[in-house]
Amino acid sequence: MAARGEAVEAAANLAVVVRAAGELCLENRPVPEPGPNEVLLKMHSVGICGSDVHFWQHGRIGNFVVKSPMVLGHEASGTVVKVGSSVTKLKKGDRVAIEPGVPREIDEFCKIGRYNLSPTIFFCATPPDDGNLCRYYKHNANFCYKLPDNVTFEEGALVEPLSVAIHACRRAKVTLGSKVFICGAGPIGLVTLLIAKAMGAAQVVISDLSAPRLEKAKEVGADSTIQVKGQSPEVLARMVESLLGCMPDITLECTGAESCIQTGIYATRSGGTLVLVGLGPEMVTLPIVNAAVREVDIRGIFRYCNTRLDIECQVNCMVEGLTSMVVRRSNFSASWVM
Repeated sequence: MAARGEAVEAAANLAVVVRAAGELCLENRPVPEPGPNEVLLKMHSVGICGSDVHFWQHGRIGNFVVKSPMVLGHEASGTVVKVGSSVTKLKKGDRVAIEPGVPREIDEFCKIGRYNLSPTIFFCATPPDDGNLCRYYKHNANFCYKLPDNVTFEEGALVEPLSVAIHACRRAKVTLGSKVFICGAGPIGLVTLLIAKAMGAAQVVISDLSAPRLEKAKEVGADSTIQVKGQSPEVLARMVESLLGCMPDITLECTGAESCIQTGIYATRSGGTLVLVGLGPEMVTLPIVNAAVREVDIRGIFRYCNTRLDIECQVNCMVEGLTSMVVRRSNFSASWVM
């Protein structure tokens, strides 16, 4: 049965495509036809993630290697223009945010509710799967979520990094009264700050090399900031303790930098938790004995899962903070310069 909805004009479906390391181009691709459980979206807002830049510049992230042309983009929102024959919860005209990770099969990880760990999962703009930095894109309807009327498309696109922060804070067990240290005041560090506060963190200290980023962190709720200027990890850990009045219960490391992970271990109180949110080099040198003898739990995160209900509860109270994080807007087809 054909998808329901008005015919989409055979207009250009322009897409931002990485062909190989350092080779980025604008391509006209066919408008996809949604399957029975899919919707066709006219894309409105797509964020540029660090992973998009990395695939463009290096052609790979770890074991994910660009071997054929791939459309970038996974932080996205748009409008439904067609629905598949089996779709019942969405209709033409609905404004939605996209969860870019969709399980391809019900494997052991899906059965325990951790579908983000499925080795066969589809994920936008992760080789070999295309992303959604294009005009038209089809996606599984069950992973498209309606946006409230007071949430803009731009804020809808930021739901994706917000989900990373929710998953990180869950893994860290942030709760009422938590004392938290965040390494890195980039986009992920800032949304992690927003979520930590929303989950009840009493005090949050955040560090970064950049003074402007730390100013933004203060704007969105940081209690204290530390500008890193070459201090050793041990010295930075003592600075965190001084600002909080104690060692933090939780450290959320959002940079992937070796020195920041070291700082996180030294800073976290005995019995506390360090969550590795940022990804850096495959091999790093760490003071692992320090963590072991103090029972500092080191936990990783990989993307996120099951964040929909948290998003629905939190997004309305975070609209102002999310809006302030949009720093640049660009119409990619109009401003494209090669």
